[in-house]
Amino acid sequence: MQTQEKPATEKQPQTEKRYYTPEEYLALEESAIDKSEYHDGEIVPMTGGTTNHNKLALNFSRKFPLTVNGQDYETFINDVRLWIPQTRRYVYPDIMVIQGEPIYHENNKTIVTNPLVIVEVLSNSTKDYDRGGKFLAYRSIPEFREYILIDQYSYHIEQFAKSSNGKWVLTEYDSEESLLTLESVEFQMSLREIYERINFEVEDEEVNQTKSEIQE
Repeated sequence: MQTQEKPATEKQPQTEKRYYTPEEYLALEESAIDKSEYHDGEIVPMTGGTTNHNKLALNFSRKFPLTVNGQDYETFINDVRLWIPQTRRYVYPDIMVIQGEPIYHENNKTIVTNPLVIVEVLSNSTKDYDRGGKFLAYRSIPEFREYILIDQYSYHIEQFAKSSNGKWVLTEYDSEESLLTLESVEFQMSLREIYERINFEVEDEEVNQTKSEIQE
């Protein structure tokens, strides 16, 4: 019996990864509907934030004082980009606190370079990146002294503070009664205040809905 030869499987051409210059990224970002980060040539779309994510960032930034012991601070939230020259990244931290005047990148008033404190609200899709590669990039910024990670699914905050000998020290808070005390600024805020009006049940519903959409 004569066997019929199977036709050779055609190889699908691989899509070549596109790399962008910082100038190309900034031009695209000006007209983009959704925000993206820039990672040394790659444009990385950002995921949308939940209602709890948004409220946690607002709760913290609303309470942070503009003046402490005669020193002025600027607080920026969500829409201001951070340029990290050592790793060639443009990112959008949830909150940045700058001591004194912002240092702008190439006189662009939408891009700063000198945060003292950075706050990120963790989500399931970004928590590993926020604790890992993103934190590593942040640590290359000379002015950067404190990193606050806020869990949006339970009462839990991680605080990384840079000591006088250059070591990063971790302190964790996991109770509604805990008091977050910053090391770089004279400022305290209870977890009760940070998590004010946060409904964890609503957050669970949003997470489940997102998982269902991904599976579809």
